[in-house]
Amino acid sequence: MFPELNNLLNTTPEGAEQGKLTLLCDAKTDGSFLVHHFLSFYLKANCKVCLVALIQSFSHYNIVGQKLGVSLTAARERGQLVVLEGLKSGVDVFFRPREEPHPLQFLREANAGDLQPLYAFVQDALQPVDSGEAAWRCPVLLVDDLSVLLSLGVGPVAVLDFVHYCRATVCQEWKGNVVCLVHDSGDTEDEESDVLLNGLSHQSHLILRAEGLATGFCKDVHGQLRILWRRPLQPTTHRDRSLTYQYKIQDKSVSFFAKGMSPAVL
Repeated sequence: MFPELNNLLNTTPEGAEQGKLTLLCDAKTDGSFLVHHFLSFYLKANCKVCLVALIQSFSHYNIVGQKLGVSLTAARERGQLVVLEGLKSGVDVFFRPREEPHPLQFLREANAGDLQPLYAFVQDALQPVDSGEAAWRCPVLLVDDLSVLLSLGVGPVAVLDFVHYCRATVCQEWKGNVVCLVHDSGDTEDEESDVLLNGLSHQSHLILRAEGLATGFCKDVHGQLRILWRRPLQPTTHRDRSLTYQYKIQDKSVSFFAKGMSPAVL
């Protein structure tokens, strides 16, 4: 995790809030560093984590996690982390008997829109159990990233329904958290992406939006991060708090600074 980002969000693994939906969004830049932050953050917070990895392999997350001080391999072995590798499972689904359930079963259907098997996977991975299993603090669902589902033919309404059910179960019933990444193409003609992004923004308690610089590439400033604290399911009002910082991604950390305070202008 990135300590400077924790400071901006005024949180720590020991004091992590519960029952929240966090939306990660990137526009004209790569916001994956936010995914790695929250993954390592919740593992260090001793939470049970389900990672739906639709865009990268497990080894990729594990390599980055080691740089941030966590071992995803060890977390998976002790039962703290459950991972759905979309890149691997997307191939496996075509070589399984049709009657065997699969989280990505929609890939075999003519009408790609039923994400109920994916929700069932999340529910099974995070459902609290009364046994000798280690007592985790709370369940956390992390999806990287939802935009992939649109690319695979799933409609935005079906994706929003999936998030709604996950939020109702994980956040409200089990007092856990949900974190999702979505891409903002910035193309006004991409109506499906707009519907998904707007729908998720309306439900979210916290929105972190990574944006590329309008001036283009700069070696000392990689982008800017807008942070918005919201009251979900309520109209955006002046009571919503927001902050904007520029950032620079380093090998094992991310530095944040106010506009005009980067090394490029000092």
